[in-house]
Amino acid sequence: MTQNKTRPTPEAVTDYLQTVEPAARREDALALDALFRRITGWSPVMWGPSMIGYGAYHYRYESGREGDFLATGFAPRKTSLSIYIMPGYADYGPILERLGKHKTGKSCLYVTRLSEVDLDVLAELIQAGLDDLGRKWPVRPS
Repeated sequence: MTQNKTRPTPEAVTDYLQTVEPAARREDALALDALFRRITGWSPVMWGPSMIGYGAYHYRYESGREGDFLATGFAPRKTSLSIYIMPGYADYGPILERLGKHKTGKSCLYVTRLSEVDLDVLAELIQAGLDDLGRKWPVRPS
């Protein structure tokens, strides 16, 4: 069975965050780190070279494929902040309507700048995603 390409690494999240460019993206990443720490109560872990995860879960699909992945987190990409609300089973439409400027993917939320979203609503969304995930798969702290 193949393993996920994206796995936890020993790199320190604080070291990685200091390398994020440009400075405005780094400031947003530091603010997101503080937000995720506050909501989850967990220390972050690097997943691959650029994803910052809080908590983890083990999944097993009916097909037999299984693995481990971050429970929630983000990646400060060049064009936007990718925020991972896993696994995307619930309809977050009512929360997203109040969030502010964003785009969505299957289990990702894309935000260009944190100043364009309501951080209280983002916190609500992160918690809702964790609650949803916990109903499907056991979530463990990082």
